[in-house]
Amino acid sequence: MTTRTKSLLSIRPVISSAKIYDSMSSDELFQNKTLRPIIKMQNDLFLVVFRNYIKKHKNVFYELSQTKQLSYIENAIHKDMKFRNSLKGMIIGQFTEEEYAIYIQNSSALNKRMMNIVKERLIDNIQAFTKPEVLKAV
Repeated sequence: MTTRTKSLLSIRPVISSAKIYDSMSSDELFQNKTLRPIIKMQNDLFLVVFRNYIKKHKNVFYELSQTKQLSYIENAIHKDMKFRNSLKGMIIGQFTEEEYAIYIQNSSALNKRMMNIVKERLIDNIQAFTKPEVLKAV
């Protein structure tokens, strides 16, 4: 095992609820063994990146109802290819070489799984996206 592989695997959180069964599909196994730990580890970064996304899009997000905010998150992840590719890069960059070899065999399906997990994480943390207070000049 390379030093990079050891280092990457050592910093990933263990997700006890992500079960592994013999009957699982290879995609589901990859999701639970690789994607979920990486996405959990990158969670704080995803929150900062999405706050920046909101800011770059003129803070419209803050003016929306909660229902529309959920749609905004979904659209950002599924329709904004630049943003989506950025998120994928943050995840793929944490793969070991072996994991990348598995990923490229079925990247389309695994990308869908990745983006759905990230979307759910952002939605679960929606309270983290509150409008920043404007500082008043004294």
